[in-house]
Amino acid sequence: MTQELIQTVDIVRPGKSLVVAIDGPSGSGKSSVSKEVARRLRLAYLDTGAMYRALTWFCLQSGTDLADGQAVEDAAEALDLEISTSTREEYVRVGGTDITEAIREPAISAAVSAVATTLGARTELIRRQRALIETHHRRMVVEGRDITTVVAPHAEVRMLLTASEEARLRRRGIQLGGSQNAEQLAAQVTARDAKDSTVVNFTQAADGVVTLDSSDLDFAETVDAALGIVHRVINHTAFHRD
Repeated sequence: MTQELIQTVDIVRPGKSLVVAIDGPSGSGKSSVSKEVARRLRLAYLDTGAMYRALTWFCLQSGTDLADGQAVEDAAEALDLEISTSTREEYVRVGGTDITEAIREPAISAAVSAVATTLGARTELIRRQRALIETHHRRMVVEGRDITTVVAPHAEVRMLLTASEEARLRRRGIQLGGSQNAEQLAAQVTARDAKDSTVVNFTQAADGVVTLDSSDLDFAETVDAALGIVHRVINHTAFHRD
């Protein structure tokens, strides 16, 4: 779809709240699918995982002991973070330093679970995530691991995007351009999910959350399926209100 056509697409629920919350395990395609859904719906977009990666980078740069929960919480509160919420650009900055690429490095991937499972740090980042949703007048696609249940449990649309382990490993390998071996990929995908699942459930849909299994779908098909869910949920809600 060209930019000109995008501009002519009717805005969904104009003037009303439309938060699309998308959770899912590593390698499920959350980020790419969520970003395209936001672009198609002309909504803001927030990658909450990038926030945890940014905090991890900050902790490592400052020499914070990741095993010290209070120190990690203090780092979260001190984090000078700028993160893009537009589908037209992508940036993550800490203290003015662009770390958009740096937060995807294997060292960050290996350490991020230690930060993400620190409850005090999660509380602070969740506070910031909710504030960003409100800043955008509750018109945003937000993706992560606890969005449907913790960050935005009252979102108009809540979705769990999942896929088989085989599909997730393959996609993450492609995303990283073949730069990591099978062991590193497994650590990024299955091992990290196992660690993070100790503090949040992102493998099973909570009540009211629609599951989208993309194991046998390509990117375009997954985006179309996600958009279909959005429109079905919105139309169903509107019908029952009317």
